[in-house]
Amino acid sequence: IKPVLDKINSLAESIDHNYTLDGVAIYVNRNYSAKFDLPFPVKKSVIIDETFATRDLVYTLNRSPRYWTIVLSEKPTRLYEGFRDQLVEINNDEFPAFFEGEEWETPKLTGAIVNQAAYRDERQKNFFRRIDRAFSQINKENNLPFVITGVQRYLSFFKEITENKNFLVGEVEGSYDKAAPREIAKIVWQLVFDHIEKCKILLLKELDEAVGKRKYASGINEVWRLAIEGRTDTLLVEKDFHYPATISNDGLNLSPANDPSLPDVIDDVVDEVIETVINKGGRAAFVDNGKLNIHNSIAAILRY
Repeated sequence: IKPVLDKINSLAESIDHNYTLDGVAIYVNRNYSAKFDLPFPVKKSVIIDETFATRDLVYTLNRSPRYWTIVLSEKPTRLYEGFRDQLVEINNDEFPAFFEGEEWETPKLTGAIVNQAAYRDERQKNFFRRIDRAFSQINKENNLPFVITGVQRYLSFFKEITENKNFLVGEVEGSYDKAAPREIAKIVWQLVFDHIEKCKILLLKELDEAVGKRKYASGINEVWRLAIEGRTDTLLVEKDFHYPATISNDGLNLSPANDPSLPDVIDDVVDEVIETVINKGGRAAFVDNGKLNIHNSIAAILRY
């Protein structure tokens, strides 16, 4: 146990409580150790098991609106992952991103008149193309919406070259090079929230159309079975709907459970449905309580 305890103590000592977010998760075993700052509160707990306990994290991530914010700048361009009204900066091989020399170099052409302004514009566009490609790689697993901030010149260049127009939901003009993440979040979150509300209205309309075409499922049991079969295109769930249950031996049927702590009881099958739909290429969305009353709080738009 000593190597495990040493890792726990080392990670605990590395926490700077002046800069943590709302929660911290520490995972340790003999071969692995990691610490994650979490932008949401968590229940205090110590869990010893054969696998890491991530259900609470999965639950929160599934039910918290997530998005990206790209702060366009020369010094440098930064990428943030958003959770509601909080931002966490991404630090990897691509971000933060700085201009490189070749992106600014003006060619020397003997006897030619060089339009330096035009070349400068093209160098900036090349830089933003690099940013866009790097962002595409990061977002391809999630397809989350994003907001861009920056001076008008940068906003125009980025919108001209980006291949992610389908995910761009807003822009904020201004220089935010030195702005704190919380300051940026206050501005961009409202744009994302408005986008999410519009999407909810459209999804409910899509569900009504699917009902008319009989390409839908209602209630947790039917939704569960069709999700397992991979037939769900879009899952809609009321935001506070939970359902503890046991699963039949064939994996296709659910039985409600009054005590989520009993052995073999899944404390919330809704999260299992969400994960199943996403893993099979579908999408999941949460709507306000009461919007799915006639569907018993959960419904699915089917592929066929």
